[in-house]
Amino acid sequence: MSSCNNSIPQPVVFVLAGIPGLESYHHWFSLPFFLVFIIAVIGNITIIFIIHVEKSLHEPMFLLLAMLSTVDLSLVSATVPRMLGIFWLDAKEISIKGCLTQMFFIPSFYVMESGILLAMAFDRFVAICNPLRYTTILANNTLVKMGMAVIARTMAVLIPAPILAKTLTSFRTNIIPYSYCAYMAMVQIACGDVSNHIVYGLMVIVTSIGVDLFFISLSYGMILRAVFQIPSWEARHKALSTCGSHLCVIVLFYSPVVFSVLAQTFGYQMPSHIQIIVDNLYFLVPPMINPLIYGARTKQIRERILQLLHYHPK
Repeated sequence: MSSCNNSIPQPVVFVLAGIPGLESYHHWFSLPFFLVFIIAVIGNITIIFIIHVEKSLHEPMFLLLAMLSTVDLSLVSATVPRMLGIFWLDAKEISIKGCLTQMFFIPSFYVMESGILLAMAFDRFVAICNPLRYTTILANNTLVKMGMAVIARTMAVLIPAPILAKTLTSFRTNIIPYSYCAYMAMVQIACGDVSNHIVYGLMVIVTSIGVDLFFISLSYGMILRAVFQIPSWEARHKALSTCGSHLCVIVLFYSPVVFSVLAQTFGYQMPSHIQIIVDNLYFLVPPMINPLIYGARTKQIRERILQLLHYHPK
């Protein structure tokens, strides 16, 4: 890293390095990234389409799933094409305005997805712990309010990011060692006192991912307590099976974040290219896997997909 003795003013154009140290392998990375993008787009469009046309799926759980698929589709559309441009065309330059735009929208979709997963945990909690009032508690107007709350929380948490980044006036270099414009990546190459920016970055994680993960854990703690009070083993299994897909998605979504936080907490310094690959997993793997999980584990969606493929099981 270059010294601040040779600092430069805020550049008009930044350079995205992709995956530093592995530039010669960019064309190989592009293949799985492209495959992930295609699977994610087809899978999430299919989920949205099926829920839209199938009136029997206009229930809270499936409407929340449609919201999740919409956010997943937006997330991969905001990240992967730019990454492929770097890997295939060496299109590494990005304007300051484009950088600030990425800095807001990419984490926004991620935080929205976390909020929707929390709403889905609440949906499962009500379905298992208060089934008789399920449709009353989770009426359409409640779902709209939950969606608006997710958007409002996202805006409140992430609007400061591009505003604060714009206040960074001097930099060691104009090369951002990432495949997209991340707030903390820009802070790392900035000169001067960046302590306030670091505190803000931590606050974003705590007030979004941290809070959501806490309440999801609390919801499933109460769900397990309620389930194990059911005397019938068959009824217990049926209740838990309704949560299976959501639990798989939660583990998949939060695992990279928890891994990174634990690694930093215990002082393990990952090589920069490994850290960047893990960070990319935040945005790539869940949008691809989520529709596969729900398509495979949800009977109504699975049957509708088979009908679309003109396959009629006996």
